[in-house]
Amino acid sequence: MNYLSKNIKFLRLQNKLTQEDIANVVGKARSLISAWESDDRDITTEDIIKLSDYFGVSMDELVGKDFQSNSSNNTFDELDVLFKKYKGILTDEDKETMKFLIEKRKREIDKQNNE
Repeated sequence: MNYLSKNIKFLRLQNKLTQEDIANVVGKARSLISAWESDDRDITTEDIIKLSDYFGVSMDELVGKDFQSNSSNNTFDELDVLFKKYKGILTDEDKETMKFLIEKRKREIDKQNNE
């Protein structure tokens, strides 16, 4: 099954973007984005690359993974999207800080669960 049209819409909404925003990213008309989301028009490989780069997901994920279904399982949420989108601008220190905060929060949760 091809999830591309569903995933474009899901990622756009997850990132609180309009079809116009996505149109500006790929340099196309807003009406074409609408057609992609409703699976009424084919999308070029070049545009898939632009979208996968913009959203920070692989082309394989964009085309073959059901983000919406995975979102309900908490495996693909807004934090995942944000991290993938901005990981290129994070310094090693930023990544270490994030890792520290996540591990600290996990210890707090483990402690609460053990009480």
